[in-house]
Amino acid sequence: MIDHNIHKEIEILSKKELERTLRRLASQIFEKVQSNSSLLLVGIPTRGVYLSKLLAHYLEDLSDQTIEHGCLDPTFYRDDLSRVGTRMGQGTDLPSTVEDREVVLIDDVIFTGRTIRAALEALQSWGRAKRVMLLTMVDRGHREVPIQPDFCGRVVPTSKDESIDLRLRELDGEEGVFLCKKISDN
Repeated sequence: MIDHNIHKEIEILSKKELERTLRRLASQIFEKVQSNSSLLLVGIPTRGVYLSKLLAHYLEDLSDQTIEHGCLDPTFYRDDLSRVGTRMGQGTDLPSTVEDREVVLIDDVIFTGRTIRAALEALQSWGRAKRVMLLTMVDRGHREVPIQPDFCGRVVPTSKDESIDLRLRELDGEEGVFLCKKISDN
C-alpha cells in the first residue's frame, strides 16, 4: 500500500538554540534547588534519559559537583496502554534512593500529561522525594490531566494532527526540535 501522506517539518530550535535552551534550563534548576547534593535528575525514556545526561553535564559545570541522574520507565504505570500501545520497557535505573531528594523528572515533550502522571506513580515506588519538579523541552498543550512543567524549554501550541520531534545527535544523528505535520497529497 502506498502512503499518500507527505510530512512537513518546521524547525523550532536549531542545534545551537537547543544547546542554549538546555544551558538556560540547567541554570534555572541550579537556582531553584536548595542543595546540589540532594538533586537527582530522572529521565523518562527515551529522549528524557539523554536530556538528563546533558543537563547533568551542564549542572556539573555550574556547581563543580557530580550530579546524579538516572532513568525511570513508567510504561507499566500508564492508564492508557490500550490507546498508546506497549513497547519494550527500558527499565528503571536510579543511582540511589529518592528519599529526601529534590527530583527533577525530565521528558522531551509534554502533551496529555499521562506519561508524567504514570512517572509520578512509578517514582513513588522508589521512595518519598522531598520535592518533585518537572522539566520538559517542549510543552505542546492538549493536557488531559492537571500537570504543568516547572521548567520548560519552549511552549509550542499544536493541533492534534501535528507532533513535536526532539532530535539528539546520539540517537538521531542530528540535533534540533521540529514541528511535524502530516499533509495529504490529495
